[in-house]
Amino acid sequence: MTPEEDALRRVIEALQHHDVPYMLTGSVAASYHGRPRATHDSDIVIDPSGPQAERLVADLREHGFYVDADAARAAVAQRRLFNVIDVEHACKIDLIVRKDRPFSREEFSRRQRVTLPFANDVAVVTPEDAVLSKLEWALLSGESERQLRDVAGILELNPGIDRAYIRRWVGPLGVGDLWTRVDQ
Repeated sequence: MTPEEDALRRVIEALQHHDVPYMLTGSVAASYHGRPRATHDSDIVIDPSGPQAERLVADLREHGFYVDADAARAAVAQRRLFNVIDVEHACKIDLIVRKDRPFSREEFSRRQRVTLPFANDVAVVTPEDAVLSKLEWALLSGESERQLRDVAGILELNPGIDRAYIRRWVGPLGVGDLWTRVDQ
């Protein structure tokens, strides 16, 4: 197990221990659903209550992670992200508080349970929602080729992907042009 996988496993265990709803997303989820690629950080969407977030932060700090408690409180209140860093190996995990918008609520409700090489029964974004979030990240990052390659890998390895579902959301998310570009 790599240091990154170990750090991610420990954060997932803490989320599960504190009953914080979560979903693995980003490059780790794209690697699960598509072509694997090296990454040094992980992204997890979370939907905690204030007290759950407080307990989670305290637990992570006790178990070797750096977490700025004030930044975490602000992130939960403002529905944005905060970082968790494994101090021993300098592995960064972004905890992204679920946005309060129709797509994010539906995406979160569709998460699926999977087994990863380093953790069992992990909540992960669906392939369709991974495509949509990667398209959104590509748009926000100036049409990042890395994000678009992740999308291409997910589409290639999931020929039965629900394209109608994806098409339903590309307009509201403003990623229709990027979807047209990658859906060949």
